[in-house]
Amino acid sequence: MAENDAPTLPPLPSLEDMQHWTWVMGRAQQMMLEAGLKTLEDNPALPIIPGFTDPQTIARARDFWAESMRLWQRLIVPELAEPAEEKPEHARDKRFKAPQWRDNPVFDWIRQSYLLISDHLLANVDQLEGLDPKQREQMRFAMRNIVEAMSPSNFPATNPLVIEKTLESGGENLLAGLKNMLSDIAKGQLTHTDAKAFEVGRTLATTPGKVVKRTTLYELIQYTPTTEQVLEVPLIIFPPWINRYYILDLSPEKSFIKWAVDQGVTVFVVSWRSADATMKGVTWDDYVEAGQIDAIDTVRALLGVPSVHTIGYCVAGTTLAATLAVLTARGQADKVKSATFFTAQVDFTRAGELLNFVDDEQLRLIEQLSPEGYLDGRYMAATFNLLRGRDLIWNYVTNNYLLGQDYAPFDLLYWNGDTTNLPSAWHLSYLRDLYRDNLLVRPGALSIRGTPIDIGQVTTPTYVQAGREDHIAPPESVWRITEHFKGPLKFVLAGSGHIAGVVNPPAAGKYQYWTNDRACATLADFVAGAHETKGSWWPDWIDWLRTQDAAQVPVAGARRPGDGALPALAEAPGDYVRMR
Repeated sequence: MAENDAPTLPPLPSLEDMQHWTWVMGRAQQMMLEAGLKTLEDNPALPIIPGFTDPQTIARARDFWAESMRLWQRLIVPELAEPAEEKPEHARDKRFKAPQWRDNPVFDWIRQSYLLISDHLLANVDQLEGLDPKQREQMRFAMRNIVEAMSPSNFPATNPLVIEKTLESGGENLLAGLKNMLSDIAKGQLTHTDAKAFEVGRTLATTPGKVVKRTTLYELIQYTPTTEQVLEVPLIIFPPWINRYYILDLSPEKSFIKWAVDQGVTVFVVSWRSADATMKGVTWDDYVEAGQIDAIDTVRALLGVPSVHTIGYCVAGTTLAATLAVLTARGQADKVKSATFFTAQVDFTRAGELLNFVDDEQLRLIEQLSPEGYLDGRYMAATFNLLRGRDLIWNYVTNNYLLGQDYAPFDLLYWNGDTTNLPSAWHLSYLRDLYRDNLLVRPGALSIRGTPIDIGQVTTPTYVQAGREDHIAPPESVWRITEHFKGPLKFVLAGSGHIAGVVNPPAAGKYQYWTNDRACATLADFVAGAHETKGSWWPDWIDWLRTQDAAQVPVAGARRPGDGALPALAEAPGDYVRMR
């Protein structure tokens, strides 16, 4: 070869070559399987090993290899093969929506082989004997994450789109993807969106208001009224402290807070402080007593009203249930006119896949990760990403690491990545007492600063919203609040999940919700007789709120933030929402 001659790459194998060697490997595997099965059949005295040599496992193995051979036949001699019958869930799989996965016989075979293996692996978990329900669910969760990780879409050599992009760009996509990956490794968190496109207080959390109180645990934000008259009973929103409060105040078009203000409600929001070493001793008692009850008393005193409306979202809703029980036990239930629960659980019997993270080993790990008394919020973010690994992990590995694409701006995903730290003492007790031991529904099993909790004594008028596709607080779990509270209660099932099911402004015209005026013993009964309404459930909620107390007052004095006994400390969204 001449000194300046470029090396000649070997020619790529033809489709016929690949078909031939695929047939050779497939035939070899089939021969080995058949020989193994024949050995078992010819030697009935061999011990039966559950999951390996029992009749059910052998039958499943036969089915798997029969289906595998049909796939190989379609690749090798497609004109003689039976037409493929694709499962609906396979046809809808977004990982393989590009036509290259079906138009190219080799990649079609790779795709279908992967789906076949995935189905059998997950089915095998369901067929295993001797597992209790929790063990089976943990194994199913682990297996699902394994099969999602091994998808051919996640690897450059088995993804036709990545191969095409690499050839077209001369490998520039892989360099761009490597840059994205190294950046994520450096910050210890997977990127989902273009962070430069958003800024809290400028493009997010922009509803006008002022911080009127600041404690070591929370800031209290009061929003500026936009109507001349407002409901006499104000509203306090308790967002979850495992995320930033502005999920309810994204862009003005999506903001529940702005919408509620425009409906003539005096709105207060608690903005929780992200934990640091100074909050090492903070427990659930503090979030109830020094958090929710303190905020309720502060607003009552500021506006000179006997009671407030409340909203608790997710974990803050669980805590609101405890707050209501404490106030009831102290003879102070009338401090809360009504309680609304956004995707909140009080009975954790059917708490969904998060239960897979609650065992002694996981709890010890959290202790090890919290040497200074708080848990870095990135660990919680990784946990929630695992619940939807296909969408929140591997989708970004493919698009942003392998294809080297730029991140698209998306406010919801920016919020999702804006993590908060958690006091580890509280977090551990929450997982042990509620998720693991389900003590909140046992009268007197828990107490707040000496006051026993019995949620079965709560009679506060209640509005409960659940998300039909919620994977964090499953609707079956949220429903169980109706089995414990004793007061008037309205249950609403919203379309979509934990976030989009809540943040669904009427102007968007998206999704739907279901109501049922009959008394129902189960969620299935509720759904069977439910009335579906298109669009957002927010108007239904505000109508319900007005039925609790329709009295109005003019906007004057303390109804304007900073004009009452509590001076303005800062403009909304305050300081705590920006704390790392």
